[in-house]
Amino acid sequence: MTKISVLLLCLFFFSASGLVNGSSKHQKIGVFELKKGDLSLKVTNWGATILSLILPDKNGKLGDVILGYKSIKDYTNGTTYFGATVGRVANRIGGAQFTLNGVHYKLVANEGNNTLHGGTRGFNDVLWKVESYKRNAKNPSITFSYHSFDGEEGFPGDLIVTVSYILSGKNHLAIVMKAKALNKATPVNLANHAYWNLGGQNSGNILDEVVQIFGSKITVVDSKLIPTGKFASVKGTPYDFLKPQVVGSRINKLASTKGYDINYVLDSEKKIKLAAIVKDHKSGRVLELYTNAPGLQSYTGNYLSNLKGKGGYVYQSHAGLCLESQAFPDSVNHPNFPSTIVTPQKPYKHLMLFKFSTY
Repeated sequence: MTKISVLLLCLFFFSASGLVNGSSKHQKIGVFELKKGDLSLKVTNWGATILSLILPDKNGKLGDVILGYKSIKDYTNGTTYFGATVGRVANRIGGAQFTLNGVHYKLVANEGNNTLHGGTRGFNDVLWKVESYKRNAKNPSITFSYHSFDGEEGFPGDLIVTVSYILSGKNHLAIVMKAKALNKATPVNLANHAYWNLGGQNSGNILDEVVQIFGSKITVVDSKLIPTGKFASVKGTPYDFLKPQVVGSRINKLASTKGYDINYVLDSEKKIKLAAIVKDHKSGRVLELYTNAPGLQSYTGNYLSNLKGKGGYVYQSHAGLCLESQAFPDSVNHPNFPSTIVTPQKPYKHLMLFKFSTY
């Protein structure tokens, strides 16, 4: 990562601008494009969602490396979270409940008895306001905002959230997520739910891609994928990606979940650290993910089945790889996990930098 890229990201990351009150009641669903060099990004204010990311392969041929629906209407009815911003709390909350400052909160359960990705109507399923759109800037960017009201899906307090997409450096995509609690303490854990396929969204599955994850432990989960509060070493297990491994080499050992769906505890204590590297041999594309988050949820699209996507291509199981930097799942119910509580005095900041190259 170049010094210039770090400086630009820090300016976006630590800037207090963009956290403004207001919703998107008077706005319509739109599609917005950012371009820089060979990189082309399309996003929508529905769910602050990535629609496509086009970049070259080793031969210079452009291809879309993000799975998605064929139309915007499908995003408003979708259940896969393709490319979306998920929250107020990404991942799972056990029993759809928690206690904070002596008050017990009951949330909307949308995965059995648990809450997944914010509930029935999470941040992926609302219209965001376009705060700024700088398509002709040296580093093109767009910022969306959303006002989550007190009691939405059971969560306490009013929350102002912004998500910025920035193209910087050479083939770099930064995502900066911020949140400010207006009146009450509340848990916040935002994530981007892009399904990556470096061979191209219409190239088949990701089982031949090579992945390295810089996390030597996972958060142990029960049969419903709710953390028990314990940690386990990845060594000697199918979850060990400390050295580069082919995704499909041991995936058949995870029959209960039909593939990977687990949170890694990232090892580095640096503010912005390298979390994962993905390589696709056929296209020669490489993805490096840097983040300030403590965890990384790895999910291999285990339950995709006959889903019609972009260009009429039909997605099947393992068609995409999700690498969601975030806080640990169910942190609000595990005092030994890093806190996800945001207060008016303690805002939320989450950075992702995706650095693309070829070899």
